[in-house]
Amino acid sequence: MPRFEFAAPRIVFGEGVAAEAAAAAAGFADRALWVTGGVERLPTPAGAVRFAVRGEPTLQVVRDGAAIGREAGCGVVVAVGGGSAIDAGKAIAAMISNPGDPLDYLEVVGRGLPLTAAPVPFLAVPATAGTGSEVTRNAVLGVPEHRVKASLRSPRMLARIAFVDPDASLGLPPSLTASTGLDALTQLIEAYVSIRANPMTDALCVEGLRAAAPALRRAYRNGSDREARGAMAWAACLSGLALSNAALGAVHGFAAPIGGAFAAPHGAVCAALLPHVMRANGAALRSRMPESPALARYDEIARLLTGAPHAVAADGERWVTDLVSECQIPGLSAYGVAAGNSAMLVDAASKASSMKGNPVVLEPAELAAVLRLAMAR
Repeated sequence: MPRFEFAAPRIVFGEGVAAEAAAAAAGFADRALWVTGGVERLPTPAGAVRFAVRGEPTLQVVRDGAAIGREAGCGVVVAVGGGSAIDAGKAIAAMISNPGDPLDYLEVVGRGLPLTAAPVPFLAVPATAGTGSEVTRNAVLGVPEHRVKASLRSPRMLARIAFVDPDASLGLPPSLTASTGLDALTQLIEAYVSIRANPMTDALCVEGLRAAAPALRRAYRNGSDREARGAMAWAACLSGLALSNAALGAVHGFAAPIGGAFAAPHGAVCAALLPHVMRANGAALRSRMPESPALARYDEIARLLTGAPHAVAADGERWVTDLVSECQIPGLSAYGVAAGNSAMLVDAASKASSMKGNPVVLEPAELAAVLRLAMAR
């Protein structure tokens, strides 16, 4: 068995556990900064300072939130919401206690410096079943001046406690259920075939795919299906643990520059790309790396998704394509992505940190073909 490391926060999972976050925060500090999405999924406790994040977080959002937290004397940050609120909260907790600007610590377009001080304690309460950000060590931030998204990343940024409550996602609209759920599914698939996969992440991915395969359609069709919501909350949490300890791939390699350059929801971008990346990876592996273990892993993914014991990779690709169609995920052209953007996006994607985990190096022409197909869906 190969040597590997695995990092995770304390996780509290179960129906109703979100209500425990306020008391837990009080155990860390007298005053909390309560970072929420545009819709407040939990009431902000008396005495806490609320900071709402509308849309996906940018460097300026983090600057503003950290300034408010410092001025109010907040010694703990609680983030309640989707991946945007949680990533914002995670980065704000880091910047409350660290000097300088978030750009000093940002990957790719920043200086990439390590955090010099531990973030203030950070607690996460996910209200969607998607990014798994509650258990990861990075925050994805938009940098509008560079038209890109990049990560502020540190082992110190793990949440002290992640309260994963399936009830928090009850009643989410079908479109949000689909895009966030397909993000979780993408993360499980990409981490499973990643060149940095290890026995621990493999186990998490298999369990997550087994849970998500029947549950995602059910949650999409009926937002009040508690059993499906529980399975998706579990799968999303596992996807975050897996990606944080393995890596992702070409879907997320494209998602960062697309999300930075266009007003496109991250989960919907991943969903539009996923079936085409699966096909491109399979074709490239068979052509250039027929001995790669990723080929057998794509067959196993197909069996987990379809439930058919003799399924092969092509069956999994069809299953994902059908799911994306049923969930009415639009092609990337719906967000303004056009053929004229291809060269820029292919170049940016090839340099993205997520691309480093892809099981095969996709050539520019292969990446351009994926993008063209995803534009039309």
